[in-house]
Amino acid sequence: MRLEVVLAAHAERHPDKVAVICGGAAITYGALQQSIRQVAGGLAELGLGPNDKIVLYLPNGLAVVQLLYAALTLGAVAVPVTTRMSVRELADFCEDCEAKVLAFHRDQADALGDLLAARQGMASVAVGGEASGAVPFASLLQDRAGALPTVPSDQDECMINYTSGTTGRAKGAIITHANVLIQNGFIHAVEWRLSSDDCFLVGTPLAHRTGMGRLANALTLGASIVVMESFDAAKAVDLIEAHGVTVMGMVPTVCRMMLPQIALDPSRCHSLRRVLVTGEAFPVALKQQFIELLPDTKLVSFFAMTEAGGVTSLSHEEQFTHPTSVGRPTPGIEVRIVNDAGDDLATGEIGELLVRAGPPGVYTVMKGYLNRAEETAAALRDGWFYTGDLGYRDGDGYLYIADRKKDMILSGGFNVYSKEVEGALISHPDVADAAVIGVTDEMYGEAVAAFVEREAGAQPSEDALIAHCRTMIASYKKPKYVIFLETLPRNAVGKILKRELAAFAPEALQPLMKKAR
Repeated sequence: MRLEVVLAAHAERHPDKVAVICGGAAITYGALQQSIRQVAGGLAELGLGPNDKIVLYLPNGLAVVQLLYAALTLGAVAVPVTTRMSVRELADFCEDCEAKVLAFHRDQADALGDLLAARQGMASVAVGGEASGAVPFASLLQDRAGALPTVPSDQDECMINYTSGTTGRAKGAIITHANVLIQNGFIHAVEWRLSSDDCFLVGTPLAHRTGMGRLANALTLGASIVVMESFDAAKAVDLIEAHGVTVMGMVPTVCRMMLPQIALDPSRCHSLRRVLVTGEAFPVALKQQFIELLPDTKLVSFFAMTEAGGVTSLSHEEQFTHPTSVGRPTPGIEVRIVNDAGDDLATGEIGELLVRAGPPGVYTVMKGYLNRAEETAAALRDGWFYTGDLGYRDGDGYLYIADRKKDMILSGGFNVYSKEVEGALISHPDVADAAVIGVTDEMYGEAVAAFVEREAGAQPSEDALIAHCRTMIASYKKPKYVIFLETLPRNAVGKILKRELAAFAPEALQPLMKKAR
């Protein structure tokens, strides 16, 4: 079973039903399917075929949907990359997956010039206008003679989702059609009571797991989806009211941003029946504020990860009976808590979280990491995915996360690995060493704080180091705070003691709070 085949069936059954609304325009399932086949024909002429990779470095828009499903129609594999990633990161992804095609917005043409020149064998598609050396996306939207090539029956990969590792080296999780369909089409429909009658709203980047999940929910179920080109809280309320949105996905940061707008006139959001929340821990006070404004809207929070999909969920009623839990495992998902020896632990004991849902790639757990045989073998053992997260279960089977993957910061729903930020900082000639931790942030849950040792005689400024990081990594990963220390605290063997930095952080950040970015 394949994603593009499911969408084609909805187009045949309900050609006049609205599928996607974006930028003030709506497209029906019938018209969307026609455009997907047109784009697929154009991509085939560029040489895209089974198992080839197309990188989608695009802002939210209808073109993302058309290119994604066109690639799948050819048996190709889509690599969605948020435009918040730096060009340097994008280049790494293109090289790692051996991209056959790169789709980008024409506004990025100048920034991507060196990358496009360096990858001579990679075709490029410019969305939103023309760019030197790139095929205009508009030229793909035309009928072509001849039938599209047949996809091999054993082609099962649909996406590569890059996720940073604790070493800072990005890994591409191989996601199959089954991973997406079973999770977003079947499990979510039952667990969250979603249907073809729903209208979804997505304000996060489609390249992000949350955005792609809601897109898959809608188009797998034959529902409608409203895609925001960029998130704006006031605009979100306008869209909910205008289109009768019934389901919205969000991270707690988005909830914080929307509350003041909803409070102006809660009746404008009366159609909203279900809100799906993931990302950092959902504070109880925030849940309470939301429910007080929209008492008829049901909240569902869930724990998910790129490699294993949704693992647990917490129903509306459980938000207050078990407020600190991430919920119980979704039916069909097996969970174990083990010690370092791999032995199962008793109720209440903290250990590593393992997840299984049948053979990797067949149900909800990824197929493996692209070009990372050793890391795949370490993460997938005897069918179990070793998450690296520490947690425990209570007597009723509710799961609690005691600590996240080592050195990971969760800011506004995005994963930020400290090694990656540290690497960017240390690459600056005035930095001798750096250590990065997460600190509490009222809006984003956590923010990035960097402690820096300067090279002898150097006097880099906070602004200079933050600007340097912007050129190396995605903007959301850059430090919000930079604290200079004569020496970083270390143990006897020279390892930096981040616990000491965490204890010192509240005092060190006091003078920086007023100039927070």
